[in-house]
Amino acid sequence: MSLETKVIAISGGSGSGKSLFTDKIKHYFKENGADIQVIREDNYYRCQDHLEMADRVKTNYDHPQAFEHELLVSHLEQLKAGNDIECPNYCYKTHTRLKETRTIHPAQVIVVEGIMLLASPELVPLFDVKVFIDTPLDICLLRRIKRDLLERDRSLESISQQYQKTVKPMYHQFIAPSRFIADVVVTQGGKNQIALDVIKSHIKQILK
Repeated sequence: MSLETKVIAISGGSGSGKSLFTDKIKHYFKENGADIQVIREDNYYRCQDHLEMADRVKTNYDHPQAFEHELLVSHLEQLKAGNDIECPNYCYKTHTRLKETRTIHPAQVIVVEGIMLLASPELVPLFDVKVFIDTPLDICLLRRIKRDLLERDRSLESISQQYQKTVKPMYHQFIAPSRFIADVVVTQGGKNQIALDVIKSHIKQILK
């Protein structure tokens, strides 16, 4: 008999603190040996092996179509049915997927984290709990600059251009409206201990 799987979505703008929020949940339950898995929407950016690097950098990575959501839907359905999946691994420096995948096993709780989760009509019905991390855009931008400079080998000029051209307008078009279908709206991201405790308490109830 397959596990009864509950899926928790943690969404919000780029740099909002959703990754930190997710990581704190993940580490808490890992330390306690709980049955929980984490999936990052970023790993479902579409494979771009067929494109030259000059064309890959032109992709609008802040549009829902940049993600292979149909594969993510299939994977969540497979996990809910009790089957393993092979999750893609995306490389931000080459703007495409790595050849190696990561095996994810079914679990009682699956946490999915990403910017477009609640803006995807095909994904939303699969989520049992929908969390939106609500952070002012100026803070998101500062965090994004720091992250992309240190971790993704980007220049300050490219980060600024991308933010003005796609990140900000796509946030207002797709991400901000998805806030209104969330079950829980969290301010301060991963620093909001009360919100973390609420989600952890809910997960504990599922695991019981």
